[in-house]
Amino acid sequence: MDEKIELLICLGAATAANCIPCFDYYFKKASAAGITFEEVRKSVELACKIKTGVGIIMKNSIMDITGRDWDSEKEDSGKSDHPCCR
Repeated sequence: MDEKIELLICLGAATAANCIPCFDYYFKKASAAGITFEEVRKSVELACKIKTGVGIIMKNSIMDITGRDWDSEKEDSGKSDHPCCR
């Protein structure tokens, strides 16, 4: 495997692991190796897609374990004044 592929894998893994110091370290190495921003972006987007899928699987597994459907049992706590919760 060449260095470029290794570095792109490391960037994706750092993204999936939520490790900012790892991402920073490998991004600097990738930049020095001539990897383009577009290549980095694609690696990060792929890692994010995988993380999203894993999150869905995790939520479904937890619902199976608890025997509850979280989406149908949401409590209506009213509207929030906070912009992120509207």
